[in-house]
Amino acid sequence: MRVARGFDVLGQAEAAPQPGRPSASRERLRREAIELARAEALIDAAYSYCLVPLDAPPAEILCAGGEKLFAPWLLPASGQLTALACGVCTLGPLLEQRVSLLFAERKASLALALDGLGNELLFAVSRRAQDRMQADATRRGLSMAGELRAGDPGLALDAQGAVLRLAQAETIGVALKSGHLMHPFKSTSMVLGIGIDLPAVQWSRCDTCPTRGKCAVVARTKTAAPASTAAQSA
Repeated sequence: MRVARGFDVLGQAEAAPQPGRPSASRERLRREAIELARAEALIDAAYSYCLVPLDAPPAEILCAGGEKLFAPWLLPASGQLTALACGVCTLGPLLEQRVSLLFAERKASLALALDGLGNELLFAVSRRAQDRMQADATRRGLSMAGELRAGDPGLALDAQGAVLRLAQAETIGVALKSGHLMHPFKSTSMVLGIGIDLPAVQWSRCDTCPTRGKCAVVARTKTAAPASTAAQSA
């Protein structure tokens, strides 16, 4: 298991160019959101992940760490799948609490900007975790490919509990609540394939999303340098 926390993702957000041509008001609100998050220490970024060997030969239902996941998308066209990389990332509970308070204070524009900043930061934490997974796999002479998140096409929402257990999410304070929702809300989980000579996947978990063309996350992925095989498939 690997755990990391205490790193500064706000600084990365401050330096990152924004995709497209955001309006002056949108840029101002984003700066206010960043300043608020910094001044009130709203971000407690952390991630936890494990590279979990398969308990049985790969099949549509993958068995690893005593858990079962129906994830046939992770079966490679060539090479050998030997393990799953299961991770969870979070920003902690303070940002979402501050967003709720801003709405209560009728500061909806700033609340939405802060919430959007949270999504951006969570994406950055996810990329950082994937980079570490990739580095760990490479040190072991293995490759990594594919990315699935519970609730997306390719991995049912009810797999969330198994993913969090495999990632040991409790070590960074992430728990599963009713409706398969994670708490804190600004958290995300992921599953990737680990193995020998895995090919780059030809699918993305975003392929079937009706808002893909307008998605800011996809835009940031295209403008960022691919950090790993996993990032390329995100």
